[in-house]
Amino acid sequence: MILLLHNRYRTLGGEERVVQELLRILPEQLGEEVELLERDSAALSRSQATAGMLRGGLDPEEVAAAVRRTGARVVHAHNVHPAFGWRALAAARAAGARTVLHLHQYRLVCAVGTCLDPAGEDCTRCHGRDTRPGVRLRCRGSLPDALVYGAALPLWSRRLVEQADALVTVSRFTLDRLHALGAPLEGRRVEVIANPVTPPERRADPRRGTYAIVSARFAPDKGVDVAIEACAAAGVPLVITGHGPDEAALRSLAARLGGDVRFAGRVPDAELDALREHAALAIVPSRFAETFGLSAAEAMAAGLPVVGTAVGALGDLLDPEDLVPPGDPVALAAAVRRRYGDEAAGARNAARIAEHASPAAVARALSAVYDG
Repeated sequence: MILLLHNRYRTLGGEERVVQELLRILPEQLGEEVELLERDSAALSRSQATAGMLRGGLDPEEVAAAVRRTGARVVHAHNVHPAFGWRALAAARAAGARTVLHLHQYRLVCAVGTCLDPAGEDCTRCHGRDTRPGVRLRCRGSLPDALVYGAALPLWSRRLVEQADALVTVSRFTLDRLHALGAPLEGRRVEVIANPVTPPERRADPRRGTYAIVSARFAPDKGVDVAIEACAAAGVPLVITGHGPDEAALRSLAARLGGDVRFAGRVPDAELDALREHAALAIVPSRFAETFGLSAAEAMAAGLPVVGTAVGALGDLLDPEDLVPPGDPVALAAAVRRRYGDEAAGARNAARIAEHASPAAVARALSAVYDG
């Protein structure tokens, strides 16, 4: 029995999708029961969230009781802040479970977990136990929240790592950055295991595709504006899925440039698969140093050629010739023209994801971690 532990974020993203995918694929691949114990930051009051961060968790006995009730041999923890904390892993251990901590982001050091400052720029100012820059910049949005995280992370991050029997992260880039940030990983082995990516039932045929596609949150760090400019310059139709605070500005940009741009909104997985099936290319124009690049990996699994920016873990997924400098629409337009409809590139991408990020490959790697 595997017990997944996750504190949902107020703004849902890729980590929630990964947890749900593991909940689905692990029983299929390992033949073992899997259960999710989940808490939601949106359901916590500010005082509860503050208490959870400063105490290192709210109710560790709840986790111990779940281990005893289910007979879980492994507790696989994802985001633990603020409800679970290091005390949840300690309680799981005391109840007899092996503990695995999955480092999807940089929250051992960075209060927001993404290494983005309030201006949306890549930021590594905080280092080790020195979280004063995050407090000064108010990275959590308010001074009280910044102070809480600025105090709690150096207080408990080392303890959290110490309570994990095994550590996992999602890309070589993420591991390298955690070390560069001075995360408390000295002497610890960290397994790099890709996020699981299930290929769609129907692969794309890039030769017959009629547009490029971008799937992203509408925020500056995702670079959707750069994709709009690049596709307008390349004369390529663009379909954009997603939502976010920058939607009005992006629509205005598309109208001003006169590009052929369709905003599809936030679409369910089946509709996204259908849109990728009829695309000729996927674009991942991030300015943010992606920890894995789930959008790129999903498009690759669909058999699409993909071009992106040379930031973060996208360099672990894509070939160097498919990467351009972030924020450069001219270079991105050239890459779009070069890869648009490239069936061979799409086939290589699909094979790469199948080898390293298929449900079977991810389950095998996690099984080895679970068994110690």
